[in-house]
Amino acid sequence: MKNGITLSDAFNHIYDDINDLIRQKKYDVKNAVNDAMISLYWGIGKKLTEEITGVNKPEYGKKVVIEISNRLSVDYGAGFNKSAISRMINFYQEFPDYEKVATLSQQLTWSHFIEILPIKDELKRDFYAAMCKNENWSVRTLRERKKSMLYERTAISKKPDETIKNEIAELNVEKKMSLDIFYRDPYILDFLGLKDTYSEKDLENAILAQLEKFILEMGSDFAFLARQKHFVLDGKDYYIDLLFFHRTLHRLVLIELKLGEFEPQDKGQVELYLRWLEKYERAEGEEKPVALILCAEKSQETIELMELDNGSIHVAQYLTKMPPKEVLERKLLQAIANAKEQLEQRDSTVRRTGRDAIAVKNEKSLSESSIAKG
Repeated sequence: MKNGITLSDAFNHIYDDINDLIRQKKYDVKNAVNDAMISLYWGIGKKLTEEITGVNKPEYGKKVVIEISNRLSVDYGAGFNKSAISRMINFYQEFPDYEKVATLSQQLTWSHFIEILPIKDELKRDFYAAMCKNENWSVRTLRERKKSMLYERTAISKKPDETIKNEIAELNVEKKMSLDIFYRDPYILDFLGLKDTYSEKDLENAILAQLEKFILEMGSDFAFLARQKHFVLDGKDYYIDLLFFHRTLHRLVLIELKLGEFEPQDKGQVELYLRWLEKYERAEGEEKPVALILCAEKSQETIELMELDNGSIHVAQYLTKMPPKEVLERKLLQAIANAKEQLEQRDSTVRRTGRDAIAVKNEKSLSESSIAKG
């Protein structure tokens, strides 16, 4: 023993250091292999795309793919069969910017790209790629998020294309998440195992019992802080149902649970909670707290009249049973179409109002000029 340190302690310290080195190098090797593989597949896709692009005979392109895949399969195995080669061509065509591919490959594996490639909508594809990178999704998680139509459920899907593009770029490059990417509607809580009849306490208990799955539905950067957060104001007791902290948003997120339909007075209650959190719980450097009201039903017209679409309070429906995919898809696509139509009408009204104001100003200037000349 020397200075209170036994030989066993010294050996453990040496072992831990070496173990850390091995783990780090294995991680580095794994990443290097992944980067090299993705770069190779992108390069093969690029080469073949350039060879068959501009050729007027589609049969020639098919023959090139078949011939090259046959030869490569003989030399390098089934990983270069016809389906794999076709996928590499598709990979390059959907991701022609190699710098973007190189950035994503730091977190995404080839299996992630295979899951993303069938998505034809570029903005939707970029959303899933950025979320995989930002939240470190496994391939299985990505598959589940696609199946639950996460993109269509986010508030960002209802925004103008340019807004979607910019906010996804900020998430991908700067790891800066907007509230529109964070918010979604509806939330799928089918994993709670609730019966047909349940209370708000049952709902809260079920969420806490399945906290890991609930956090995954909300976003992996969620950290649970408190249940029934208690505070006293003017001698009255108040309780916040659930309180979380979101690391990427860098702000507190309170969740209020409602069994029935959203009521206008719910807004006032939650606004009070937000003001209290901002004054007494918000730490230095944090963004202002936001609130999520989860309810069984809500009226979109009520939400719009109360101007809750763009504020610090988001109202969303929760589903305790996953509806048939076609029903969910139809509902979400209709909601997106309605939201974008309203945006276009709003923009049109703003432009028309602006033109009318300019016309009135010009007419006034002309009138004043005529009076001056007279």
